[in-house]
Amino acid sequence: METNNNDIDIKKHKNWWYLILLILSGEAVFILPFVLPRIFRATVLDVFSVTNLDLGTCFSVYGLTALLSYLLGGPVADKFSPRKLIAISLWSTALGGFILLFFPSLKILQLLYGYWGFTSIFLFWSPMIKATRVWGENTSQGKAFGFLDGGRGLVGALFGSLGVFIFSLFLIEEVTTSNLLERKEAFKYVILLSSIIIIFIGVLVWFFLKPSHVNEKEISLEKINTKQIISVLKIPSVWLLMVIILCAYFGYKTTDILPLYAKEVMNYNEIKAAKVGAFLLYIRPIIGVLIGFIADQSKTTLWLIISFIISIIGALLFVSGIINPNTSSLFIINIFITATGIYALRSLYFAVMQEGHIPITLTGTAVGLISVIGFTPDIFAGLMTGYLLDTSPGKLGHVHVFILLTVFCLIGLIASLIFYRLQINKTKIH
Repeated sequence: METNNNDIDIKKHKNWWYLILLILSGEAVFILPFVLPRIFRATVLDVFSVTNLDLGTCFSVYGLTALLSYLLGGPVADKFSPRKLIAISLWSTALGGFILLFFPSLKILQLLYGYWGFTSIFLFWSPMIKATRVWGENTSQGKAFGFLDGGRGLVGALFGSLGVFIFSLFLIEEVTTSNLLERKEAFKYVILLSSIIIIFIGVLVWFFLKPSHVNEKEISLEKINTKQIISVLKIPSVWLLMVIILCAYFGYKTTDILPLYAKEVMNYNEIKAAKVGAFLLYIRPIIGVLIGFIADQSKTTLWLIISFIISIIGALLFVSGIINPNTSSLFIINIFITATGIYALRSLYFAVMQEGHIPITLTGTAVGLISVIGFTPDIFAGLMTGYLLDTSPGKLGHVHVFILLTVFCLIGLIASLIFYRLQINKTKIH
């Protein structure tokens, strides 16, 4: 069935409950593999007895599994309803949390991340993006993806704050004087609560993720075949989005080290460093919502360009070396600058699919193909940053990471400029 997105009649009254469930599930599925290690980076390294490089290998295993899952899961999303796919994804991901409770060896941890690479992507990623695009109609793509990423950021922030609270609540001694066994015991409760909440969100999705503003048959394909893949690969914006998302996502992965920067460079303790991670997550919803509204009033691709420029400024400030324990206020300000650029990119890079003339019926396939390249930082970002941090301990390793971030953002900026020019030329032709 070939249905152009302009032919789809979507009612103006939007189903906000539908979007709220997408937001909740959109962050919940990544809490265990990514959000907890981001907020509790120093604690995770300690209680699992791993190095930054070891953790990077776990992320790489996840990325390799996710790579195949993106490709196979895209066409599936164009065929089936997202409700059951997303719910099953949440439940199967939560099961991994119960393995995490036993603080497994590095080898088991790597296998667990490979498992999560399948459960959190194959049945989840493309259905979520497609459902969000449908919700946004033709005129509100910025708002749709801004609300999605901003909302996911808020959910992640709430999870983070709850996690920090639970961790400190069950920690018998002060974090600076507690032993490894006490920290393990406290962190168990964080993992357990996270897993239970993910299962509960899956139940809500199973029963209530039912769109009322669009007939699902109008946005689905009757058959899955290679023709849809070939037609998507012929769209120039698909190839540019691969590069744009790759660079932007590398930036997002780099924010994982900011709590570690707080501990190793700014000399914060583990609780205070974890609060930096939680602070980052609270910035994300604000940026997501604001950039969504702003982008819909102008050209979304233009704001991609601006966001890359902001990210470069933040990265270069870290590279300059002027941020140290004596400039704590500047550290917080630059976290805000860097996070603003990177979180704005996250909110916008799928929102430009409409400007890139990608048919809505092929959204799942397009997202799958784009993601195969765009999210490869899941494979190499952790390894690269882990290697740089471990081979140059302290501030120098962090400077090397931010130099790398600057290079990726420059490449993303160039790709965004080409994308913008391409859409301007198409508008002139039409």
